[in-house]
Order: sequence, then C-alpha cells, then structure tokens
Amino acid sequence: MVKKRYSVGAIAIVCAMFGFMVASPAWTADFPEKGKTVTLIIPQEAGGAPDVGGRLLASGLEKELGVPVVVVNKPGASTQIGLSQLVKSKPDGYTFAAVTFPTSLSYLDPKRKAGYDRKNFQPLGMHVLDANVIAVKYDSPYKSIKDLVAAAKKAPKTVTASVGVRNDDHFTALQFEKAAGIQFAHVTFPGGMAPALVQVVAGKIDVFCGNVGDMRSVVKNNQVRILGVLDDERSQFFPDAPTMEEQGYKIYMSSSRGYVLPAGTPKPVVDVLANAIKKVLSSDDHKKRIADMTLALRYMSPEQFGKHWEDFEAQIIELSKLIKD
Repeated sequence: MVKKRYSVGAIAIVCAMFGFMVASPAWTADFPEKGKTVTLIIPQEAGGAPDVGGRLLASGLEKELGVPVVVVNKPGASTQIGLSQLVKSKPDGYTFAAVTFPTSLSYLDPKRKAGYDRKNFQPLGMHVLDANVIAVKYDSPYKSIKDLVAAAKKAPKTVTASVGVRNDDHFTALQFEKAAGIQFAHVTFPGGMAPALVQVVAGKIDVFCGNVGDMRSVVKNNQVRILGVLDDERSQFFPDAPTMEEQGYKIYMSSSRGYVLPAGTPKPVVDVLANAIKKVLSSDDHKKRIADMTLALRYMSPEQFGKHWEDFEAQIIELSKLIKD
C-alpha cells in the first residue's frame, strides 16, 4: 500500500474545513522583526551596578539579535515603578526588565501595594550574584567573626552595624544575629550603602553589611577587612576571605540580578531571548567587563532562575518575620 504525503498547507486547509485551529510555527522565526526595537527597563538609577550590567548586556544583545536594544531607566519605589510598567506591557518579547533580589521582592510586603506578584513575570535568566559580606575597618579590634560575636554577646545592641531597610544588607544582619544569638545596634543611611562604607572606614560604625561588589578599593587600600562572605563558595575576588559557612554559620544572602518578561510571553520568544542572553554572558569580553566591576557572573536559565526566585521568596518571607516595624 502506498502512503500518501500531504503538505503542511494541505493539512491546514483540511483542518480549517473541520473547524480546527492550526498554530503556524513560522512566525517565531520573525522574532525579533528587523527594524523593531527591544526595550530593556532598568528599574534603578543610571550609573549603579544593575544599570551598568544591564547596558553591557544590551550592547551584546544588539549584536546577537540584530536589532536595537534600548535601555530605559525607571527608578523608584524599590523597583516597583519600572516593574509595574513591565507587567502592563504587551507580552511579545519587545519589552523586558531587570530585577534585583531581594529588592524586587518588595511585593511580598502587603504595605507596598505593588499590584503584581511572582505570577506576573516570566523568568528570562540570571546575570550576576553579588554575595553579601560582613566587614569591619581594617584596624578594627574584631579580626574574625569569632571576635565580633564575642563582643556583641558581651554588650548587646552596642556594636553598630550598617543596614538598609528590607534589602539584602538588612537581611544579612538579621540572619547573622539570629544564627549567632546576638543583637547589633542598626544604623541606616539614605542614598544606599556608599555613605555607610565611608562611615565604617572612618571608624564611626563598627560593622559593614554590604556586597562583594562594594569591596575592591577599600580592601586593596587596607581600609576594610572582610570577615565573612554569605555564599556557599569563596569569592573569586577575595579568595582569602572565608565564607560564613566555613565559620559555623550556614547563612546565605546576595544581590541576585537577572531579567524577566511579562507573564504570557510565548515560549518560542522566551527561548530566543534566553539563548541570546546566554551567548552574550558566555563571551570572553562580557566576562572580563563584569569581572572588572567586581561582580560574579552566575548565569541561570529561565527554569533555573525561576527556581532561584522561588527559593529566595521563601527565604525572605521567613526573614521578614524578624523585622520589628
């Protein structure tokens, strides 16, 4: 018996006659369309690490995708302004945004009234993981985590520590306090952690809770000593600094930075963008530029980034219970 062969077009016509809908795979090859612009929303101020990293990615994506990739800064409200714009955009792949965890998890706080949550986003990929650190002035009497814990236990709420508000630095302090059974005197600063680092170097504050990315110049100039890194491995930039895990405290925190699309973006489009991002991050040029910023490249696929997101959410929900408003 001879088997008859039918063209895709013929099958489509037959299916249409019987009322069936046939999805054509051809349209995905047209993404992104030549001449159209892809927009990357950076929900932070221009000039910061998320902005610079995002612009480096955008430059590489232009070459991979063959279309302009324009960066638009929409700072404010712990990234809520920029992310609110993203979730209202058409889920066609032409608009995506940067996210920074835990800052972009502000929707977990009902008082923020974000108007969106995890289900409104399609993970696209992770870019960098900037691990948190616990550091002190270089000539501080605290030469180790053990010294710091002993002092804090001896005189609760007298050792001062720079923290933010519901950010990774704040959660670093809260985790450490809980794990070690200590209490710091929290000191917050407007304008990010740069002013706090200045005060630590000046000896006005005892402990700096920040990120590896903050440390290059102050460590190089023997102004600050890193006592512990909140990651499961030592920093590539400061291999002599032990992790907190090595010192008996299984606590982990970072500023994790990645990219997202609006929920509902077709999977073929997600795949095109995700593959392009992976290629850019795999290039030697991009690796060097990110390392020059003292940032650790930690690529994750959409699926891996989604799992990381879920784990981070669960961690922040638990740590938020320690915050006394």
